Amino acid sequence: MKRKNLESHSKYSKEDKQVGMFSCSLSSTKLAVLLVLCLQNSLYTLLRRYSQGYLQEVYSKYEVLLAAEFIKFVFSIFMVSGSLQPDQQLIPHVKELIRSSSKMFFLSLMYGAMNILSFVALRNIDAGTFTIFAQLKILTTATFSTILLDRKYTYARWRALIELVLGALLFSSHIFSENHESTLKSDDVSPLLGIAAVVTEVTTSGFASIYFERVIKNSQDNLNIWERNLQLAYASTPIYLCFIFYNGGGDVGYGGGWTTITLCLSFIGAAGGMLVALSIKYADAIMKTLATTGAIVLSSILDHFLLGGPLTPVMLLAGGVVVLAICNYTFDLTPESHLKKNHSSIAFTRVSSQAEDDNSEDDLIESSQGKV
Repeated sequence: MKRKNLESHSKYSKEDKQVGMFSCSLSSTKLAVLLVLCLQNSLYTLLRRYSQGYLQEVYSKYEVLLAAEFIKFVFSIFMVSGSLQPDQQLIPHVKELIRSSSKMFFLSLMYGAMNILSFVALRNIDAGTFTIFAQLKILTTATFSTILLDRKYTYARWRALIELVLGALLFSSHIFSENHESTLKSDDVSPLLGIAAVVTEVTTSGFASIYFERVIKNSQDNLNIWERNLQLAYASTPIYLCFIFYNGGGDVGYGGGWTTITLCLSFIGAAGGMLVALSIKYADAIMKTLATTGAIVLSSILDHFLLGGPLTPVMLLAGGVVVLAICNYTFDLTPESHLKKNHSSIAFTRVSSQAEDDNSEDDLIESSQGKV
C-alpha cells in the first residue's frame, strides 16, 4: 500500500515538474511575436516623436489610424485568400465576414469610446495624474481575465504585476509636473470629471483586451486570426471617419500634412494592430501588456540616444524594475496544477464542512425526536 502511494506521489510530482517547466518556457512562436510587438511599439513611438517633436510635422492622427486600418484590411484579405478551401470564393467569403462582424464592431466602439475618454481626461487633469491612472490597465486586464476567462494567477504573478505598475509609474515620474500649472489655471476644468473619465477608460481597456482574447480563442465561429483582423479593420473604419469629420481634418484640413514619415507611421501602426492580435492568439492579453510596457522602456532609451530625450538615473532604476517584473511574471515556476489542486481542495473542504453541518443537524433532529 505504501509502495503504491509512493509511486503515485512520484508520478504526480513528475507531472507537476513537467507542467511547471512547460508553463515557464515560452514557445518559439509566442516569444517571437512578443519580441516583435515590443520592437514595433518602440519603433512606432520613436518615429512619432521624431515626426511631431523633432520635425514639427502637423497632421491628423485619426487619418493615420484610418490609413493603418485600410492597410490592415487589404493585407488581411491577401492572407485570407491563401487560406480558402477549394470550394470557397474570395469575394463572397469577404462579404460574409463583413456581415458577421458584429463582435468586432462592438470592440471598435469600445476603442472609440476610449479615445473620447482619454481626450476628456487630459482636458481636466494633468499629464502626471493621467499617467498614474493609465498604468492601472495592467491590473484591470488581469482582473477581467480572472472574471471572464476564469484564470488563476499565483501570488508571485500578482506581485509581479503590481511591481510592473509601480516600475512604470516611477519610469514616467519625469512627466508628473508637465502641464500641471496650465491645466489647473483653466476655468472650465473639472478634476472629478477627468478622474472619472480616465478610470472608465482604464476599466474599458482591460475589458476590451479580454473581450478580444475571448473572441479570438473561445468563439464558435471558427475564424482564423486574419479573418478577425479583417473584421476589426472594417468595423474600425466608420469610427475613425467620425473622428476625422468631427475634427474637420485637424489644423491642416483633410489629407493635409502627409509626408513619407507619416505613411511609414501608417504601415507600422497596421503592423502593430496585426501583432496585437497574434500576441493574444499565441500568448494572452497579459503577455501583450507586458510587451507593450517593456516597449516604453526600450523606446525611451532609444529616444535618449537618438533624439536627445530625457534619461535620468531614476528612469534607469525604474527600467530595471520593469524588466525584473516582466521576468518574474514570465518565468514564474509555480505549476498551474497547484492552483487547480488548491482550488479543488478549498471547494472540497467547503462541501465536506457543509456535509458535516447537515449530518450534525440530522443527528440533532433524531435525538430530539427520540426524546419526544
